Order: sequence, then C-alpha cells, then structure tokens
Amino acid sequence: MTPMETSLPLELVVLGWSVVLLFVHIALQGQLATRERGTGWNAGPRDGAAQPLGKFAGRAERALKNYQETFPAFAALALGLAVADRTGGIGAAGAALWLAARVAYVPLYLFGVPYLRSLVWLASAAGLVMMLVRFL
Repeated sequence: MTPMETSLPLELVVLGWSVVLLFVHIALQGQLATRERGTGWNAGPRDGAAQPLGKFAGRAERALKNYQETFPAFAALALGLAVADRTGGIGAAGAALWLAARVAYVPLYLFGVPYLRSLVWLASAAGLVMMLVRFL
C-alpha cells in the first residue's frame, strides 16, 4: 500500500477532512477577529464584553457556528455507518456531498452571497439525509 492509498471507507476519509475543515473555520474566524480586535485581545484573557465583530469576522463566526451545528450529526452518521458496516452507496455519496457543500459554503457566507448560500446549505442537509437513509 502506498502512502496515498487508504483502506478506510469514504465516509471515514471524509470525516478526517471534515476535521481539517473545522480547523480552517476556526483559524479563519480567529484571524479575522484578531485583525479587528487586535493581538492584545487575542493574547489577553478576553475578560469582559468584546467589541462587536465587523462584517467579515462576524460572517466567519456565524459560518463556524453553522458548521458546528451540523458537524456532530455528520460525525455520528459517518461513524455509525462504519461501525454498522453500512458504508458505501448512498451514504458515501451523501458524505461527499455534505463535505463539498460545506467547503463551498464558506466563501459564499463570507462574501454574503444570498440564495445560492442557502441552496448550498440545503445540499449539505441532503447529504446528511442520504447518510441517514443508508444508516437506517
């Protein structure tokens, strides 16, 4: 087996990449908030009320929160499919759709693209439903 090969089911590979995307969300939100609030805020104890975030940092924070809302369901379904030995098929397609939609969602949210952003979110939800159908 070469270093690029994997014997993991697609759902678990996507789970790994979804954690990478979580780190990207956190880093992006942190960098944009630090740019607005300053390194003193970032390095300090952050006691008291923080100044409101501006447009891009606020959007990055909301996109992160939105990701955190669906990530537990995705992780549970990916692990459930693997444990139940029900990987592949519509579940694998759903996992791939969920991740692709979640990646596309980030710039759409940051740049305030209406309607298309909502459609992309619906696509990610459809990916979760596909995984659920395979699981049940």
